[in-house]
Amino acid sequence: MTDRTTETTVTFRHPFSLSALDTAQPAGTYRLVIDEEEIAGLSFSAYRRTATMLHVPAVPLPGGLNEVFFVDPAELAAALEADGKADPS
Repeated sequence: MTDRTTETTVTFRHPFSLSALDTAQPAGTYRLVIDEEEIAGLSFSAYRRTATMLHVPAVPLPGGLNEVFFVDPAELAAALEADGKADPS
């Protein structure tokens, strides 16, 4: 089986909360890492997500603490959608 990792960013315009995070996080652009594994036995390549990890804080300070949280991809998508629909500050 083949594994793959995709790194991208997500941007929140407003503070947000996720159940995996200890506290609400400020608006900003966050690093997102997605791990997937290949589904064996198919006649085509297909992958299933095995982990979605959000790096906090959005902008780590040199020598500062950077934490990684395993987040629910559906909850993250819902938070991003809600953020996009929020009234401008």
